[in-house]
Amino acid sequence: MHHVVALVHAPQSTFELACAAEVFGIERRGIARRYSFGVCAERPGPVGTRAGYDMVVTDGLGALERADTVVVPGWQPTAETPSPAVLRALRGAHGRGARIVSICSGAFALAHAGLLDGRRATTHWALADELAARFPAVRLDPDVLYVDHGDVATSAGSGAGIDLCLHLVRTDQGARYAAHVARNMVMPPHREGGQLQYAAPPHPAQFDGSLAPLLAWASERLAEPVGVEELAAHAGVSVRTLARRFADQLGVSPGQWLLSQRVGAARELLESTDLPLDAVARRAGLSSATNLRRRFLRALGTTPGGYRRAFRATP
Repeated sequence: MHHVVALVHAPQSTFELACAAEVFGIERRGIARRYSFGVCAERPGPVGTRAGYDMVVTDGLGALERADTVVVPGWQPTAETPSPAVLRALRGAHGRGARIVSICSGAFALAHAGLLDGRRATTHWALADELAARFPAVRLDPDVLYVDHGDVATSAGSGAGIDLCLHLVRTDQGARYAAHVARNMVMPPHREGGQLQYAAPPHPAQFDGSLAPLLAWASERLAEPVGVEELAAHAGVSVRTLARRFADQLGVSPGQWLLSQRVGAARELLESTDLPLDAVARRAGLSSATNLRRRFLRALGTTPGGYRRAFRATP
């Protein structure tokens, strides 16, 4: 059981806290429970929220000493420096090996603790200039959904907090388990951290040009030789127009999207079957075991065999 603790601070954003609570704290029928979830505050008792009510928190900072993952679901006001006790608790949890995660403005607390110095990080795009000005040692990337270093992870605005939490479940438990959780939440199973926080406004002529039907069509044909030209032909547009629509609606290129889907399909096959690597590669549309290994190393930092050994289990 992986223990997740959220550190809250008044006025607490209820949605950002709920991002972590919904992913890590809910017991779901038919899905083995692999996380426990708790909430703590510097001073136990009533904690004000941005939703107009107080919540009662019973645990103090000592709860962070027992956490495998610490989540800071926002830090408001951002101009407020965390107390020395909070900074010690965050540094101490990180020092003993806990994973430290921020959602939205929570990156300010991590930056104050020095956990982001010299590292790439993100936050809500509207707060990016402030974070960059106050913490020049942080390598801020204001465009992406989330950044995960393994021991420290940061996400953009509220909705991206769910993407990061599901990514962490995927990292901990494998793609199949994370897909079960996401499906139960009626959420997309996975969005790459490098996707844009917000897409450009669609061109007037593209309001009826949703990519959803095309994505569904391509997802059912990953094993086939479907590339960018085939996507464009099926959509009845030029390759250039298709690239613009992907950039507008998804923040990635058609080729990047296809590769991400194929790596994801390979992950699920490695978890749920004993197929040889060549067969996994063919079914996922990655052509060969050699290409599968290359794509896995680049995307996940491990080999297909190593991934299978870590996650070959039934949720």
